[in-house]
Amino acid sequence: MSLNPPIRDWRGQRVWLVGASTGIGRALAEQLHALGAQVVVSARQRQALEDFVLAHPGSTAMPLDVADRAAVQSAAQALLAQGPLDLVCYCAGYYHPMRATAVDLTDLLRHHEVNTVGALHVLDAVLPSMVSRRQGHLSLISSVAGYRGLPLGLAYGPTKAALINLAEALYLDLQPQGVGVSLINPGFVDTPLTANNDFPMPAIITSDEAARAILHGWTHGEFEIHFPKRFTWVMKLLRLLPTRLYFAAIRRITRL
Repeated sequence: MSLNPPIRDWRGQRVWLVGASTGIGRALAEQLHALGAQVVVSARQRQALEDFVLAHPGSTAMPLDVADRAAVQSAAQALLAQGPLDLVCYCAGYYHPMRATAVDLTDLLRHHEVNTVGALHVLDAVLPSMVSRRQGHLSLISSVAGYRGLPLGLAYGPTKAALINLAEALYLDLQPQGVGVSLINPGFVDTPLTANNDFPMPAIITSDEAARAILHGWTHGEFEIHFPKRFTWVMKLLRLLPTRLYFAAIRRITRL
């Protein structure tokens, strides 16, 4: 049974992808445009957005820094003035590996600013319209790194855990109001973010493969869209272990 209304026809759907200059967001924008959606792409990198619009006629660029609350409000108001948004996906992300033995507070706070606070800025800007219409869909890209604590994830993991909890709370509140909510938990995806890793990444997939998995999830009305399954199911099983066993398993697996 679907937890959300399935989205099977993208023709004419207005989709706002926040964080779409590279990686999964960019791949989603390309595939949604090919399916007939009216795609709006946002990110800080204006040139990347303009290049996308040039290559994808009918799409719209909305340069934006998600950490700027006023700018997010202004962008949302401009888009909503042109018509309702059918789906808003928060794709923006920031990641640097960090351990407690070498904390960089400025960088740590930047993770929270982009990954969590930016998402709240976008939700605050678009939720009232969707609730009043009793229609629309919100999607947050989190990560399996948010399931439980991991080595090198001191800065990144807590922000993704927050998004997981946020999406679940949003679903409970918004599903009765007719608004869909989905949570996207990728494993390793080959993007500029994961280029920061200097360790082997099991079951890594391309951004295009990730985008196809997300579209499949939206098509089938899924709440949690996780992939690749051969990796994410292992992470889900580890999540169920008692704490002592979990710590021992992670140390053995990562050797950290």
